This record gives sequence, structure tokens and C-alpha cells, in this order.
Amino acid sequence: MNQLEQLKQYTTVVADTGNFQQLAQFRPRDATTNPSLILKAVQQPTYQPLLAETVQRFSQADLAEVIDRLLVRFGCEILSVVPGRVSTEVDARLSFDTADTVVRAERLIELYQAAGVHIDRVLIKIAATWEGIEAARQLELRGIHTNLTLLFSKVQAIACGQAKVQLISPFVGRIYDWYKKQAGAQWDEAAMAGANDPGVRSVRAIYDYYKHFGIATEVMGASFRNTGQIVALAGCDLLTIAPELLEQLSQSTAPVARALDAQQAGHAELQPVHYDEAGFRYALNEDAMATEKLAEGIRAFAVDTSKLEQLIRAH
Repeated sequence: MNQLEQLKQYTTVVADTGNFQQLAQFRPRDATTNPSLILKAVQQPTYQPLLAETVQRFSQADLAEVIDRLLVRFGCEILSVVPGRVSTEVDARLSFDTADTVVRAERLIELYQAAGVHIDRVLIKIAATWEGIEAARQLELRGIHTNLTLLFSKVQAIACGQAKVQLISPFVGRIYDWYKKQAGAQWDEAAMAGANDPGVRSVRAIYDYYKHFGIATEVMGASFRNTGQIVALAGCDLLTIAPELLEQLSQSTAPVARALDAQQAGHAELQPVHYDEAGFRYALNEDAMATEKLAEGIRAFAVDTSKLEQLIRAH
């Protein structure tokens, strides 16, 4: 078996792309999108007619609605290929607005339902700010399932567990990027690879905490820079992987062993933690990496959403 087939023995494989025509060959169960991936897709000749058709059809709608309809159109196309769920992201510019995040999430779900998609096949992606986590808590109570993204710390993960969100996406590659940049010339790539990778260690700590305390929220490692990071997290509930890395995994027959184990996590010596808003904000502030990467991620997604708006206006 190749590495991708081996990985699927331990972990649910998810494709991280807006390019739905690439999906079938890797047979992922789910797929995730974000504003950057959708922006990248609609600039390809293959998907430009889809953008033009959506803009023309809803020319009387406001810009925010056109974007939501475009995201749902991509989501529906993806769901025609994958058997499981698609993750669709709320506008990152609402990351600090609980009420508006809830409103936009509900509209996305209504658009999916109008297209005949069952509510359980959609995860609403929301940045793991305090306000985003609170929005997710409210949405879960209404039966709308959520995927908390831009998650860089155990602090954010614990708050998501408290909110009973469906799934979290702890980022591996962006954590790796931060530590590598901080270390500069002192960075030792070989010593910090695999299980020692700081992004891998972060996901493992979150996974162990959830499994130890019986938290039902699914853990989906995300944002990978290389296949070594992926293989080092074999056994994680889910892993969302870009098509380029899925291709690399499918071309290798190197062995893949289970790295994360729920039973072992149950025996770990861990103390439960609970965060109120003040405690969450202070604990997150103490983590320079998570604070910086969360802010940077929100800004980057906001910029790409603005670029998507410009493309729509141009039509």
C-alpha cells in the first residue's frame, strides 16, 4: 500500500482545496475550503464560468450574499464528489462579532438546504477567537455543526471543547513556520522533524487532552508543510491535506505507523482546565506564537475575501 492508503487505516483523510475537479483521484471522505482556496480556484480558467454564472444570476444581491452563494456553489460541487462533509468559512472580518457570525452561518446553512444538502454534510468554519467560539456554541445548540479554524494552541482547543463544537482544525505548518523563523540560523531541520516538529507536538497535546477527558470534539490536523508532519500524526481523528501532499503520499510506499492513540492518551497524567473569557484571553496572550498566528491568519483571510469581492465587482 502507498502512504495515503496506509494513513487511511488510522485516520480520516480530508482534502484541503477549492479545486473540486482534483478530488476524485484521492478519494477523501470530506473536504475543506477557505477564502484563500476559493480565491485561488476562481482565478483558474476552469472555474471562471462558475464565478461569472453566480455573479450574473444574483446580480441584484448585495456583495456579501453573492460571496456566500459562490461559497455554497463550490461546496455543493465538492459534495457531489466526496461522500462526507464540506467545510465552508464565514467571512473572517466577522471574527470578533458573535452575533453577525451566527447570522452568516445560518444563511450559509439555509443556502445549502435550498440546494438540497442535508445540514449534517456541512461544517461552518469560524476562526477560534473567543467571539468565534461563542458563536459556534450557539450554532451547535441549533444543530448547525462547526469547524473552528486558525487554531494554534491548547488554550483555544480547550475553549472549543467546552463549547462542544463538532470539530477543530489545529494548524501544524503555520506553527512550524513561526518557530523556524524565531530560531533563524539556529534551526535544526532534522532535529525538529517528525514527532519533534512543534506543530506536530501541539496537535498531539490537544489530541491527548481531548481523549483523556472524553471530549467528543473531533481533532483534524491542518496546514501541513511536508508529508513528514502528516505521517507523524497518523491516528489523529482527521487530517486535512492539500492535493500536492496527497499526491506525494500516494507516490510513496514508506511505512506509516499509528502515532496518536486514544487509549494511551487515557493513561496520561493531565489536569483539567476551564476557561472563562478573561482566563482565555490572558492564557492566549501568554502564547506569543498563537496570538500572532491567529491575528495574521484572520488578516490574510480578510484580504483574500476583499480580493474575491473585487473579482465579483469586475463582473
